[in-house]
Amino acid sequence: MRGITIRQLQIFAEAAKQRSFARVAENLHISAAGVSLQIKQIEQLAGLQLFERLGQHTDLTEAGEVLLRYSHTILQALHDADEALSVLKGLRGGRVRLGVLSTAKYFAPRIISHFRSLYPGVQVSLAVSNREAIVQQLEHNDIDLAIMGRPPQGLDTIGQPFTQHPLVIVSHPRHPLAQQAQIEPQQLAGEPFLVRESGSGTRTAMEQFFAEREVKIHIDMVLPSNETIKQAVMAGLGLAFISRHTIGLELDGGYLRVLPVSGTPVMREWHLVRRTGKPLTPALQVFEQLLLQSGSQLLGNAIGQR
Repeated sequence: MRGITIRQLQIFAEAAKQRSFARVAENLHISAAGVSLQIKQIEQLAGLQLFERLGQHTDLTEAGEVLLRYSHTILQALHDADEALSVLKGLRGGRVRLGVLSTAKYFAPRIISHFRSLYPGVQVSLAVSNREAIVQQLEHNDIDLAIMGRPPQGLDTIGQPFTQHPLVIVSHPRHPLAQQAQIEPQQLAGEPFLVRESGSGTRTAMEQFFAEREVKIHIDMVLPSNETIKQAVMAGLGLAFISRHTIGLELDGGYLRVLPVSGTPVMREWHLVRRTGKPLTPALQVFEQLLLQSGSQLLGNAIGQR
């Protein structure tokens, strides 16, 4: 691949993303003929066909998939080098691509706001997804850092805890159990529980909590988000095992009640996760340092230390 230019790599990566030369031309402000010419030159340099064209549809060949992986690495390395050099020149800038679990969306904006108040020149993007999607985004380098309850298994990452993550059991305020001063886990065996999908961090923690106490609970409904679960509990449809960080407003408004169940809150930890070996730009270094040093205080403020 000697002789390939950075501009050609950019065009190739955009073509692989868009799967349409016309959209590449529009996005990169060049002609469609120019895109076709650059792709043809890259294929000549590679000695292999990189795209399969079937009518209006374009797909990567196996060779194209290989080149795409290396293109992403090269282009990201150049971007990181540009950021590092900008800092050495005394310029303010950089980028942080943060991915968070849906449970963390309740406090992540507070963290970003504090960071931006200190470093207004740094661009921060926020992606909110479930655990499976966040792991994929880390693997494909679509995000730089992730906030997760547990670092992923099967992916080479570094996970650093930055604050505690309390998990509680909640009910409607007029639920009979809400009037009790102390509740044993065994008393919940017949109660309907509203839960997230299998594999979610909260559900895994719930299943472990009850399994350790040999309590078999009744899962009544599997719901797609914490918001839906909260609304269902407020409607009196059942109980929920949920992150304390997600229910501050509902507790203040008297719409939910934390049940005094023995063994709760279940204390987990929030982790800041990144791929092992990923170069940290100055912007990423500062963000990581801020979260590890001040994360507990920021989350305490976000939920009002209730």
